[in-house]
Amino acid sequence: MVDTLRTMASEHDVFTVGAEADLAAHLMAEHPGVAILDAAAVASPIERLTERLKGQFPDLILIVAGGAEDQSAVATQITSGTVYRFLHKPVSEQRVRLFVEAAWRRHGVEHSGVDYLATTAELPMLRPRSKRTPLLIGGAVLLGALLAVGAWFVMRHAGVHPAQVQAPGAAEAPYAAAPRDTVLDGLLARADQALKDGALIAPPGGSAADLYTQALRRNANDPRAGNGLEKVIDKLLSTAEEQLLAQHLDEAQKLTEQARAIKPDHVRVAFLTAQIGKERERAVLAQARQAASSGNIQRALSVLDSAAREGRPSALVTEARQELEQQKQLAERIRDYLRRADERLRRGMLVEPAEDNARFLIESARALAPSDPDVRQAQRQLADRLVAEARKSLTAGNTEQAERWIKAATDTGASRDDIAALTRDTQHAATTAAADTLAHLTQLFNQRLGQGRVVEPASDSAKFYLAQLAQTDPTNAATQAAHQAFAARTLDEAKGAVHRQDYAAARRWLSEAHDAGADQTSVGAVQSGLDSAQDAARRASEFVPASSLALTHYAAPEFPMAARKNALSGWVDVQYLVKTDGSVGEVTIVSAEPVGVFEQAAVDAVRKWRYKPVMRDGQPVSQRARVRLRFAFQP
Repeated sequence: MVDTLRTMASEHDVFTVGAEADLAAHLMAEHPGVAILDAAAVASPIERLTERLKGQFPDLILIVAGGAEDQSAVATQITSGTVYRFLHKPVSEQRVRLFVEAAWRRHGVEHSGVDYLATTAELPMLRPRSKRTPLLIGGAVLLGALLAVGAWFVMRHAGVHPAQVQAPGAAEAPYAAAPRDTVLDGLLARADQALKDGALIAPPGGSAADLYTQALRRNANDPRAGNGLEKVIDKLLSTAEEQLLAQHLDEAQKLTEQARAIKPDHVRVAFLTAQIGKERERAVLAQARQAASSGNIQRALSVLDSAAREGRPSALVTEARQELEQQKQLAERIRDYLRRADERLRRGMLVEPAEDNARFLIESARALAPSDPDVRQAQRQLADRLVAEARKSLTAGNTEQAERWIKAATDTGASRDDIAALTRDTQHAATTAAADTLAHLTQLFNQRLGQGRVVEPASDSAKFYLAQLAQTDPTNAATQAAHQAFAARTLDEAKGAVHRQDYAAARRWLSEAHDAGADQTSVGAVQSGLDSAQDAARRASEFVPASSLALTHYAAPEFPMAARKNALSGWVDVQYLVKTDGSVGEVTIVSAEPVGVFEQAAVDAVRKWRYKPVMRDGQPVSQRARVRLRFAFQP
């Protein structure tokens, strides 16, 4: 790329910038007009670097060289004009030349403000060039400032135009007077007015594009006509970009084609055409996905086929269509499996014969689409049918057949509740006598009670089997004994919870004991103990003044050296816990004045204090206390 730039024109100076950190210094020193940034060589993200450069050097025209990912990163900046062009790597000499020349034309358009042919009827005198304007190139950055444009820009403000250059040191020669081309001036004036009025391509013969083209044909060397056409193209493409952002793709396409008609090989036209194509592709795919997500695969295929017929084929669209065709074929196979399974259900062929029954066909469909709602519905229907067959066998007393149906229902995914109920019913059916049933339930009750599974889990606890006993024979001696054992156990659990200070659990156990018919005197005694314990806990959690407790050992706080040095006085409010053995713990600071001076001295002293244990109902209890320690400076 550097060699290509060096060969483009002898009036360029080329410099290299080796590090991104040196870029700003070169920009301020050399004042270039065009920068070519190699995205692969810079350290910063390319989009951030271009934004920063444009903010610091608004007159700089930026070209970015890189790959497809780099183009995506600066796509928004290309649209906004922050980046003028994107150069795909590897680059060709012709493409580099095209882009750099276009950039200099843009630089000239943006910085031309004087119509020197309109201000004088004579061509200016030629001036020898005193120095060459530099082009900076680095492993990370390429910066260009063409002398012709740079000098033209400088001399435009002086009222001169660089028409021809003499060799350095040669004597200056005056221009010969040239007649003014009033027709050309008139065309350009009308074109400028049409551009100002927004008449870019219409009416025919009177639009800015047509008038600038006529002027260019009259004098191909006059830069004003070429610059005017560039402005027309820029306005068309800028409006097209706005329409693209607004998702008005047809209008964006129309404007882009109008720009293409003016200059078919314009790089920005090619880029915008590609962007419009991608947006059309995205819109088609989104519409197809929406149809497919609603289950209408045929509609999704029609959307893609319509796009292909309209001449907008793409690899992504083709790939999406292939995937939809596969989904369509898969859906047809699933529907065939389910149709055949439904037929087997109606004929009673639930699990036999092998590989030609409802269960086999539904499992085949499930293997292809486990989350398909129709497949899940068919699976539930089969499970319900198997459960019904199991219950029918139990009613007929055929427990062996019922067990086979239960196993098939379990394998099919029947609910756990249904399977558990069937299992219990089968066990009951196998028990021929009520005595055996009561013995079995009594055994289960005693086991759960011994295991500590008193009320949980809900369907396999002592409480559960007690309810089963009561349902089977509420007056049976075994049932009555179970009631008494359950009531006694729940009262014991309530007492234990009170001792552990788990008062919520104690209340739950008392409720269970009451519901089980426990002796009300016993329940009342436990309730009284619970109330006393809760009251004691409440009082223990309350803070009492330290003066209300019997202090057996006092340690005075040490006056901090820093406070003594600064002649400070103050106080500290402290909260602490007097334990059952009279020692002090859980010392915390509530407040202090001044803050950060006396707190540590207060904590250290309180921790050393000892109290006579607080007694309630003949038992030592913990008690929280609060005290304010004052620190008075004594000179």
